[in-house]
This record gives sequence, structure tokens and C-alpha cells, in this order.
Amino acid sequence: MMGALKKSLSKLLIPYYPLAGEIVTSPTGEPVLHCNNNGVEFVEAYGEIELLKLDLYHPDASVAGKLVPKTATSVLCLQVTELKCGAMVLSGTLDHRVSDGHSANMFLVAWAEMTTSGTISMTPSFRRSLLSPRWPGSPGKSLNDLYMVVPPTLPETPRLHEYVGRIYYMKAEAMASLQALASSHGTKRTKVEAFSGCLWKALAESADKGEPCKVGVVVDGRTRLIDGVRSKDEMARYYGNVLSLPYGELDSSKLTSNPLSWAADQVHDFLMPAATKDHLLGLVDWVEDHRPHSVMATLLFKGNMKGPSVTISSGRFFQANKLDFGWGRSTLGSCYFPWGLDSGYVMPMPSPSGNGDWIVYMHLFKHQLDTVEAELGDILHPLNLALLKLLEH
Repeated sequence: MMGALKKSLSKLLIPYYPLAGEIVTSPTGEPVLHCNNNGVEFVEAYGEIELLKLDLYHPDASVAGKLVPKTATSVLCLQVTELKCGAMVLSGTLDHRVSDGHSANMFLVAWAEMTTSGTISMTPSFRRSLLSPRWPGSPGKSLNDLYMVVPPTLPETPRLHEYVGRIYYMKAEAMASLQALASSHGTKRTKVEAFSGCLWKALAESADKGEPCKVGVVVDGRTRLIDGVRSKDEMARYYGNVLSLPYGELDSSKLTSNPLSWAADQVHDFLMPAATKDHLLGLVDWVEDHRPHSVMATLLFKGNMKGPSVTISSGRFFQANKLDFGWGRSTLGSCYFPWGLDSGYVMPMPSPSGNGDWIVYMHLFKHQLDTVEAELGDILHPLNLALLKLLEH
């Protein structure tokens, strides 16, 4: 099994050659991906524990420093861990400056295909001209509220609490009920809008009265950029970052006193303007206007951290059900992303079973997680092997 993974990986790095490179600094001070065939770090590990005893609900104890590799220089670092019972855990650390979640999913699916058949169904595109800035550029003033130039030194803000990671299981029927509640005004809200509104309200319960509470939702721009220049196929194959991070900020008292449908409406209102072709083309222009300075989403800025803040990422289309390396479909796909920023992070992903259930990773302050569990304990269940139907075997 280990030999098959390494052999297919070496073949896969031909079409995915940038992942074998490294990040260097250009003469202007910008990070640049240098495609020098530096290679990918590959760690073989063995865990003296059975899968049935692995505490997936508390990834800080079971995953950190054990099942996920650390890398100092490589764009991509992979680790394959065999457990005492024969189960296998495949994990990777990928530089987010090079790859977003869509791209990471594309690579993993291709790796599984290469392992089983020796070919891949989708060749990645590194055609950067697909995201070239316009001339003249037209970034739009609203982007100045969503993005900012990174200061030379970020402010040191004392952290009153420590972040904690937990993984939950959310059943499809619970999601359907949540969506119905969020759509009570007759306007159907999406699952993301319903979930984001629900989490926004739960976070507000953990805040002081009147404290601002912020939630951002990651938007994948690939489907929004399709036009005469960019075909659907090209954008689906595009490897890189095609993301925007709009967010909303509301008084915690308003969030707690209004129904879920109202909160979902607020999510919809800040999300829709960013889910457009004009917004994403403007973002490309905005970034170009500020080069060579590094930029970041305003939501993530440390100096803007009064009150709870969380980013909800876009892992709902992760194709975990396609990750079959030749010895059966994967049982669980999730992430572990304690990113070090003073903002919470939530990644919902589909269960590999394909039944509409979600796996939800949360990286929040402990008191926030405790509040989320108290408020949403009927729909968010601590992840365990019984929920994954593994105890039957």
C-alpha cells in the first residue's frame, strides 16, 4: 500500500509539478512559487493505537503532532500513518498561498485515480492569465472594507482564551430542518446560509451584550468567472486560489433576539454581492493595485478582533467519496487547521458516505464551543465511530 502510494505520487507530480517546488522571495519582496523540482516531503508513520480508540472529537489530542505532518519549506508535505488495526490515515499540509480547498481536493482525487488506474480524469491548469487584472482596473470601493494591506508589524494583542479544535457530525435530516427554519419567510435559503446564520446566533450567545459579532463565508469564484474567455472546463481545472471572504458584523443582542430566518437573511445580504463575476474581477484588480504589498481579509486582522469572529470555509464540495486508493472508499474526510489567526475557523465537509451528512471541524475558543454545543447540541454531535457506522464492523 505504501509503495503504491509513493509510486503513483511520483507520476502525479509530473502534471502537478508546482507542488514539488518551493516558495522564494522575489527582488520586489513578493513570495513566488519557484518550480525547481525540490520534491514533496513524504512521511511514513505507524501509530500504536487502534482506529476504534482514536478520539476524533478532540483533534488537538489525537491529530496534532501525530497524524498531520509539519513542514518548514515544502509546498506540500504528506504523511501516511498505519494504525495497529491495519487502518490507514492519509494527511497532508499544503501551503495556502499556492492552493485553496478546491485545488487540494482536485489533487487528492487525482492521486487516488493515479494509484488505481495509472491515469487521471482531470489535468490541472496553471494558466495564470485566467486571473489577469484588467486594464484599466476597476476594483470597486467596497473592496476597501473587505480587504487591507498587511501592516509591517501586526499588533500584539493579548489572548484571553485559547483556541480549541473539535469535530462534529451533522445528519442530513438535521440540516434539512435547519434550512426549513431559515427559510420561514417564503424565500428559500441555502444550506450554507442556514448553517452560517445558526452559528452566528450561537456565537452571539457567547459574547457580551451589545458586543459586535462577525461571521465570514468563503466564496469559491470559479463558477462565477465563466465567460467567453474562461470556459467551465478551464475554471474547474484551475489550480490556485480563487476565493473571496465577505463578512457581516452585527450587534450580539440583535442576533440573539431575532429568529434564525432573520440571521440567514443577513448572511444572504452580505454574501450575494461577493458571489458575482464583477466582485471577483474587481478583487483581482484590487490585489494588483496594491502589489508588492501583502494583503489580507479585514475579517482576519488582529486589530479588528473586538467580539467573536469566525470564518466559515468552503469544503462542502470536497469529493471524499472519490478517495479510493485501491483498498476501499475512505471512511472519513476532515481537516485540522489551527491557523494561528485571532479569528475562529469552521470547515463543513460532506460525509464520504454520500448521504448528505456533514463532517464539521471547528476551531474556536473553548467557551464559544461550549456555547455552540449547548445551543446546537441537537444537530451537532461529537464525532465518533458509531456515527461513521464503523462499530458495526
